[in-house]
Amino acid sequence: MKANLYPKIPLAQAVIEIFRQKEIQHIVISPGSRNAPLTMGFTNQEGFICYSIADERCAAFFALGLAQQLLKPVAVVCTSGSAVLNYYPAVAEAFYSQIPLLIVSADRPKSKIDIGDGQTIRQENVFANHIVFSANLTENASEHNDSLIVSAIETAISQKGPAHINVPFEEPLYETLLEPTYVPKVTTSAIEEAEFTLDTKFISEWQLAKKKLILVGELLPNAIEQKYIDSLAVDKSVLVLLEKTSNLHHPSFIDRIDTLVSTFSEEEKLNFQPDILLTFGGMVVSKRIKSLLRNYQPTQHWHIDEIRAYDTFGCLSQHFKTNSTSFLSQLLAENNVVESKYQHDFQSIWQDRLVKHQKYMSEIPFSDFKVFDFLSRNLPKNIQLQVSNSSPIRYLQLVPCKKSIEVFCNRGTSGIDGSTSTAIGAAVANKKPTIFITGDISFLYDSNALWNNYIPKNFKIILINNSGGGIFRILPGHQETETFNTFFETSHQLTAEHLAKMFAFEYTSVQNESELYSVWDSFISNQNTPSILEIFTPEKINDIVLLDYFRKL
Repeated sequence: MKANLYPKIPLAQAVIEIFRQKEIQHIVISPGSRNAPLTMGFTNQEGFICYSIADERCAAFFALGLAQQLLKPVAVVCTSGSAVLNYYPAVAEAFYSQIPLLIVSADRPKSKIDIGDGQTIRQENVFANHIVFSANLTENASEHNDSLIVSAIETAISQKGPAHINVPFEEPLYETLLEPTYVPKVTTSAIEEAEFTLDTKFISEWQLAKKKLILVGELLPNAIEQKYIDSLAVDKSVLVLLEKTSNLHHPSFIDRIDTLVSTFSEEEKLNFQPDILLTFGGMVVSKRIKSLLRNYQPTQHWHIDEIRAYDTFGCLSQHFKTNSTSFLSQLLAENNVVESKYQHDFQSIWQDRLVKHQKYMSEIPFSDFKVFDFLSRNLPKNIQLQVSNSSPIRYLQLVPCKKSIEVFCNRGTSGIDGSTSTAIGAAVANKKPTIFITGDISFLYDSNALWNNYIPKNFKIILINNSGGGIFRILPGHQETETFNTFFETSHQLTAEHLAKMFAFEYTSVQNESELYSVWDSFISNQNTPSILEIFTPEKINDIVLLDYFRKL
């Protein structure tokens, strides 16, 4: 039972009460002094679920993971000064991944800025380039401040992105009251959603086009109704390519894009070039499909998104500001079939690729790619799969994935920072068992993520340790030199064993495929302790195995 204490400072009372009325329930707090009025208010009031995470960068990504799964704003609260700057990587990720995040930074009064006091920086508008709203509050509670707080929350929701509330406090900071002395004015803006109507011109163009390519990026599970999926699948003029993060599934859809497109002949590239490219969902992982469509551009590129459209392929012709369900319901209302071999031609190529894929996987030595082949066959059903950036998400793109597995990755900025923290936040919010697949550099970079008291007992990390940034070995220009090994690949001999012990994770390591098989069942069945399975792969052959794959296709 909470004490129902209120901070004495009226401005803090206003923030807390407005958050309560706007149903901002989850509050991630990084300990500090200047944010004490907010910390005391949130932790002593009913209706808030508070988390204490000391490292601000980890705290912000943890909040991002919560919001990713809850689909509503989560707040992060920090003290003044450099603390707020550590939120920036997660702020940028939230902005590009369209995730609502509320950054609440305590600040010194304006009179204390730029006079040489410690932990005073210019905090106002500090996230200006990657924010949907900045609320720079003044020191005294007022209706104007109330309006800014409300606008920050409402904009984070409507624009699906991060909003910043900067709150200046003067000392004393720790005094409390049994009753509030300020009642904020909480209003709700009337947001009129214009009904989307698809112009019949576009419906006609779609129906007449003989080569229609649909490329689906990051989507939440169950984002598209099955009837629309089935309708697209039977249209022989439509070819659907999926990212693993699309969480879409159909036997006629191709979910290993690079396997299909990497070795197209010139004739196949020309045949692949679509009349209409329809894209929806978030960022696309595949560099190969981006390169192909930039060089063999569609006649038209349509993108569906309620907020923004990126001209990824240099030929964006139409942005439909709506959701995919509203768009598809109108686009596919009439089932007008056009004669086409577009889907058939590339399904034939795809089937050939699958045969070669299976043969190649049966022949390769133990390596990163072999590990992902193992995981594709042995990951449990009905789990949430969080994946770090760089090599892991790219390898996942090349192997099959069970339909019941939900896949998530921070593809907004595609950074390796914060992947572990995000996965833990998502595991806390989503009650499904969560497995996180990561590389060694990403894991070590975010090792403070394990400094977290809320990690579910069934949370599992699969850490693939190839002794460095293996992705740099497959990029053009790789040469085996001391400079490369030190400044690009960052070669190392570190392991997770002692980190696991320090943070009370069960730890298992394997060096080859037979060891992996022998420990797998016990690793998966453990539901009593968070656990790490560290898989060591050979540093020097991973790139050879992967590059050979595309040659053998």
